Amino acid sequence: MIIGTAGHIDHGKTALVRALTGIHTDRLKDEQERGITISLGYAYQQLDQDITLGFVDVPGHEGLIHTMVAGATGIDYAMLVVAADDGIMPQTIEHIAILSLLGLSQGCVVITKQDKAQPEQLARTQQQLSQALANTFLATAPHFIIDSLSGAGIANLSSYLQQIAHQQEARRQQATTRTGLFRLAIDRAFTLKGQGTVVTGTVHGGAFDLQGESRLRLMPANTPIRVRSIHAQNRPDTRAHAGQRCAFNIANIAKEAVNRGDWLADERCFTPSMRMDVELQLLANLPQPLTTWTPLHVHIGADHVMAHLVPLVQESVHGGQQTLAQLVFERPLCAMPGDRFIIRNAQARHTLGGGRVLDAKGPDRKRRSPARLAWLAAIADYLTSQNLAPLLQQAPYGIASPDLQRLVKGEVEQLALPDESVWLKPATSKQVAVLIHQGVWQPLLQRIETTLEQAHQRYPDEPGIEAARLRRMTDPSMPLSLWQSALHTLVQQQRLRVKGAWYHLPQHTVSFSEQEQHLAEQILSLSHQGRYDPPWVRDMATLLEVPEQDIRQLGRKLVQHGKLYQVQPDLLYHHQHIEQLAQLLRQYPQDQGVKAAELRDELGLGRKRTLQILEFFQRIGYSRRLQDKHFIRSDNMLFTS
Repeated sequence: MIIGTAGHIDHGKTALVRALTGIHTDRLKDEQERGITISLGYAYQQLDQDITLGFVDVPGHEGLIHTMVAGATGIDYAMLVVAADDGIMPQTIEHIAILSLLGLSQGCVVITKQDKAQPEQLARTQQQLSQALANTFLATAPHFIIDSLSGAGIANLSSYLQQIAHQQEARRQQATTRTGLFRLAIDRAFTLKGQGTVVTGTVHGGAFDLQGESRLRLMPANTPIRVRSIHAQNRPDTRAHAGQRCAFNIANIAKEAVNRGDWLADERCFTPSMRMDVELQLLANLPQPLTTWTPLHVHIGADHVMAHLVPLVQESVHGGQQTLAQLVFERPLCAMPGDRFIIRNAQARHTLGGGRVLDAKGPDRKRRSPARLAWLAAIADYLTSQNLAPLLQQAPYGIASPDLQRLVKGEVEQLALPDESVWLKPATSKQVAVLIHQGVWQPLLQRIETTLEQAHQRYPDEPGIEAARLRRMTDPSMPLSLWQSALHTLVQQQRLRVKGAWYHLPQHTVSFSEQEQHLAEQILSLSHQGRYDPPWVRDMATLLEVPEQDIRQLGRKLVQHGKLYQVQPDLLYHHQHIEQLAQLLRQYPQDQGVKAAELRDELGLGRKRTLQILEFFQRIGYSRRLQDKHFIRSDNMLFTS
């Protein structure tokens, strides 16, 4: 269990930790000379083989609130320290507000310097605390009156903290969902002779095992990390889990490449972003409302960064209000849904409020749309109720498994699925599974059918619509994984049919008369003989001595059947040769593409005919042109076999 101190400067936080553990946490020379805490201090007390108490001693000076927040983030238990002779002071109030905004639910109150207070001073301090804590998580917390120097009251406090630690450990061992993705918020980085770079911090989630298969990255730099060894709660270990303070000895990275606020995290954990949508709670005593683009200091995890505020529901936010907002940062940041943060004013002198992250990758457009606000409200509801059904109903494209894993902070395979929800398995190994609500899924499938029906009416001579083109016509924003699952489902349910590369409704068919069948065989033969330079319709009509219109009408039917492809009006290619051309284009390096002149020389054709072939592949969604080069589209589903 990690216990964090809080309270005004010179109220005895460091002395209290020393009395409990025997460790002096003021390790800097300047701290010892001045008698004040400047940086975070750490101490440990081993209770038994499985449980070690970790103490985070934070500075109480108003100018070091950013350090206090970095230390308080991720603690399990708060220990509010108030000097009996001074009573409640400004930073006492500010620290109480910060602890509440960080979502802490457990703690105790320690009244120090008992020896320096007269009975009436002690009574006044207790009365002040009763008033200040009335509407906070510490309202019913136990109070301990101690003297750190003489040791009076220390034994009772220590016994109580040990009891709480054993209770928390029992709950942790019983919990089945405390897995999720591993992430450690880095608050220190240093080097040890013969060891290399060491980073320390609090584990916010998941577990990491040296012998496991998980791969870690330094975020947001996205640098792969190899771990040499681990110290968990000040003891050598092979495993680290949520609720511990840990030190990781990491290889192949310099100390200078690591900053306070970085994360050591599972590679699936974060997508760095400069925009985060949040649920914001402002303190009641704000001197003035916050408006769009108000500059703020934001403290999240162990990080401290400047940001601008964008209220999403109203133009300004007043003291005491809770609202939805977007934070726009000066640099990419990492967070997960539910992570707590603190905001302070531009001069970093006053704490204004805090809240929790809803979407760690906020959009830069349509961030105030009704659909977007409904989605954020649904995330907030889920974080409170853990009820997934309302959230799925607000997800127009379902929730991809990586996003769901970040949201639930557990293994998605172990989730109890809501009624009317379904997992859509990935169509390829490069795609991901998607969880979607049937109330969203079925209308989506119907929308594809409607789009295809309209396309058949508009293009009656086409055999159908290629998958990528159909997606652009239906909903170009739809994720590729979901799109491919939708097509697969419609084909399986026989609501769509696919012939070659073309998707069509079952009723979109043509048939041949005996006379047409004979002519069709001749057309196919001429087209096949022409290979990459087949005859035009007029030339076929001359060779077969039939009207050009008959060739055109029958050619359209053969296109619908997937036997021919119309590269240009009146220019019909045999399907085998189009497939060969598609495979030829695929042989060129994906990142380099091919120029028209290169393909012309490869095929031995003229420039005009080569351009006609390339334009055909662009039109059906197989390739795209960038300047003078042609590239295969990554989202196409054509000619893949």
